[in-house]
Amino acid sequence: MAKCEVCGKAVQFGHNVSHSNKKTQKIWHPNVKKIRVVENNRVLRKNVCTRCIRSGKVQKAV
Repeated sequence: MAKCEVCGKAVQFGHNVSHSNKKTQKIWHPNVKKIRVVENNRVLRKNVCTRCIRSGKVQKAV
C-alpha cells in the first residue's frame, strides 16, 4: 500500500532471522486505509493509517 498522507508512515525494512542466524529480507507494511476525510470544508479521499484515524488526527466524512 501507499504511505499515510497525514503522518508519513511508510514501509519499514529489516531482516527475518532464522534459528541458524540466516538473514533474509523482510518488509513491514503500515495499516493504511483509503477513507473519505473532511479537510477545509471539502471531502477528499486520502490514504490514512489506522493510528491517525483512531487518534483523531483526521475527521471522517459521514
